[in-house]
Amino acid sequence: MSGSPVITLEVMRRHFYAAVVCDVLDGLGYRRQSPRVPLGPQTVDRVLIGRCKTTLWTEMFHIDPQPYELELRAVDSCSSDDVFIAAAGGSVHSGVWGELLTTAARNRGCIGVICDGAVRDVDAMRRMEFPVFARGRCVYDSRNRQRVVDLDVTVEIDGVPFRPGELVLADGDGVVVIPKEVESEVVRLAWEKIHAENRVRDAIRAGMPASQAYATFGVL
Repeated sequence: MSGSPVITLEVMRRHFYAAVVCDVLDGLGYRRQSPRVPLGPQTVDRVLIGRCKTTLWTEMFHIDPQPYELELRAVDSCSSDDVFIAAAGGSVHSGVWGELLTTAARNRGCIGVICDGAVRDVDAMRRMEFPVFARGRCVYDSRNRQRVVDLDVTVEIDGVPFRPGELVLADGDGVVVIPKEVESEVVRLAWEKIHAENRVRDAIRAGMPASQAYATFGVL
């Protein structure tokens, strides 16, 4: 698109949102890139865009001889613009993410968390303005209840694969992950669609009927 800026992560964070990216993926035939389960904002309600740092979790019902081992390794290996993905199978057996992990991960460059499970220390993380998206909250500590069993592997949330390094977006509407093989095309098309939607919005505000706006711009 003529006159477009270089579309960096910072540019995306100012302009992109989950729904428009989901629409673009739909149009390219990638119709299952967003979990249908509720993964809502628990701390700050703003868009989160970064790269998947994946972890796979399991429930446990015995004393863990090496508590927190792999989750600490995962946190310590975070890097700039990582979004920590906690694939916990929707379990609310404990709060697998909280204030101390947030502090450590943010020091390594992590910018947010998407947790298919529960989190805790929400008030503290809200004060830190750290974006956390999760199924819900649980006051119980994860020790002897849940643990990481693998990291930096492909994980699934509601049947949607999240691969290490893939671009992921989350906001109040939901979570969307972009396969690496179409990332450049999706980013370009999303940028174009956002600007087309802005023109449609302006036309409708100026009095154009919605049907005419769709016929004119082909976007709704």
